[in-house]
Amino acid sequence: MEGKEDEVLSDASPSGDMPKSEDQNADTKDNKEQDVEADDRQEEEDTGVKKGVKLEDMFDDDDDDEDDDEEFPDSDAVQIPDKPAAPLAQVDPESMSAFYQRLFPFKYLFQWLNHGVKPSTDFGNREFAFTLPNDAYLRYQSFQTADALHKEVMRLNPSRFEIGPVYSTNPRDRKTLRKPGAFKPIAKELVFDIDLTDYDDIRTCCSKANICLKCWTFVTMSIKVIDAALRDDFGFQHILWVYSGRRGAHAWVCDKVARNLPDDRRRAIAGYLEVVRGGSQSGKRVNLRRPLHPHITRSIDTLREYFASTVLVDQDPFSRPDQAARLIELLPDKTLRAALQKKWDSAPGRSSSSKWADIDTVAKANSRGLDTKALLEAKQDIVLEYTYPRLDAEVSKKLIHLLKSPFVVHPGTGRVCVPIDIEKLDDFNPLDTPTLFQLLDEINSWNPSQANQQDKTPGSDSGSGQDETGTAAKPRKIQDYEKTSLKPYIDYFRSFVAKLNSDERPAKRERTDDDLNAMEF
Repeated sequence: MEGKEDEVLSDASPSGDMPKSEDQNADTKDNKEQDVEADDRQEEEDTGVKKGVKLEDMFDDDDDDEDDDEEFPDSDAVQIPDKPAAPLAQVDPESMSAFYQRLFPFKYLFQWLNHGVKPSTDFGNREFAFTLPNDAYLRYQSFQTADALHKEVMRLNPSRFEIGPVYSTNPRDRKTLRKPGAFKPIAKELVFDIDLTDYDDIRTCCSKANICLKCWTFVTMSIKVIDAALRDDFGFQHILWVYSGRRGAHAWVCDKVARNLPDDRRRAIAGYLEVVRGGSQSGKRVNLRRPLHPHITRSIDTLREYFASTVLVDQDPFSRPDQAARLIELLPDKTLRAALQKKWDSAPGRSSSSKWADIDTVAKANSRGLDTKALLEAKQDIVLEYTYPRLDAEVSKKLIHLLKSPFVVHPGTGRVCVPIDIEKLDDFNPLDTPTLFQLLDEINSWNPSQANQQDKTPGSDSGSGQDETGTAAKPRKIQDYEKTSLKPYIDYFRSFVAKLNSDERPAKRERTDDDLNAMEF
């Protein structure tokens, strides 16, 4: 580790264009830097113990991309700690170390960010940032291989780590560059962040960090709207959705054209997707020109059903006097508003579904002079205000923004940040996602007979059976993640990465051919 080139930062408010993490701001003032290697050397002198030797000896320096069995060590490699007795503890350093050693898919993460198995600057110049157990924040880390990243994670044992952009040069060398502007971000996935706290003014079941299946539906409908826009309107194909571990989801748009977008294009896309503006106290939050853009029309078609079920029934916001008053404020006709207010005052217990139906009923009874077109448009805007995705647009606008890595453990919940299969989106339950202790318990309780059951599963690639000579083949070693409920998520991620890299290879060949043709005279 290159201590003098590392930055260990405490929590602080960001300034200027400083890259920000999802839940934690980074302080980059020079007087906050600490020399990690110096601290390590001092500790070695005080204790007489050489730091890092045992962990270094646990790994092979060669990065063998062909041997998947080496990605996850055998069950005997590390003794898994027992679950701590403290009922409120969601993570502990010993369990995190076992998770990184046994379960984290470093190889597939490398192939995802490297866009192939041969090390390149796509991975080597990528910034990683670590949140250490003492809450220090270590930025501008970079690695050439999956094995190098694995070793450093095992050494530092971070509570989590984040992924930043690919820079024009190795982030560790940034202070050695004399030319101004030589160190700059040049590529990163286009990312989006959905957080349920942005829905606190309309969700009645939960608030702040708490979630349930009722309010999780806001995330589901948001993913559907954003995913459709990114694919249909912008032509992106490789979109990885990841559960944030507590109350939201992240999108990583991995297409090469998306990774190379400059900040102004990222701002334009974020603006295109931004419909609900302002805070809960800012008055009318949806103001759209007519006729509606095809993206908005498509979104309303998707969201109308959710408005009826999730908003009106599950959340029932208009049963609250303040929300009922806001609903009336969003309607265009003064006479209609007065009639509805009178009706609801006389029957204060009416549900949101009943009050929504009352709008049309009262409008028909007072149709003289009513602008029905304006009423229809107002109702469309209300549907959008209560269902359309509420994105943290700042996350999407700049290359330098850091975002939590897939498959890290959320320190507050103990849940793994697993990918979400867009084809099974409606079935995804954030409350059923694997937790750290659950996964370690599953490894401890795994029975070898379960491997035989996996062998019989249709499509199983177990390596059992017979070879070409008819001799019984040696069974494939079962990797630790395959013994746990993390398996379907890692399998999905592996297939996503394989498809991404397969589609990238022809593009690379085409660029090579173009370069050769350009040299012909």
